[in-house]
Amino acid sequence: MASDDVVTRARALVLHDLESTGVVDPATVSVLESVLSDRGWWLEQWAAGRDFVVGLVAQDVQDSLLESRGRWPLCRACDLLEPHALYVHPDLGGPDPTWVCEQAGITVAPVGQL
Repeated sequence: MASDDVVTRARALVLHDLESTGVVDPATVSVLESVLSDRGWWLEQWAAGRDFVVGLVAQDVQDSLLESRGRWPLCRACDLLEPHALYVHPDLGGPDPTWVCEQAGITVAPVGQL
């Protein structure tokens, strides 16, 4: 898969998760586009990292939104009442990244399928 295809796939998957959790707006799309630009450059430097891009983009967006919007995405899959975030596993990316509720210890969905 070409580098542009990897970045385009990451964009589609993370944008889907932003939309499905109701936080997509011009500001979050700008965050996503900035992250994609940075990760596109990163991928040009390390082509072998293509399997890591989707998970890293999701984590980068999550980190950026923490500063401006708070925790994202929030877990709606477990019985805990306290609002808490989902996290991408494996932690540093890899093929087939998933959103995980670390508090309940459950896998909620693959990135792009919230």
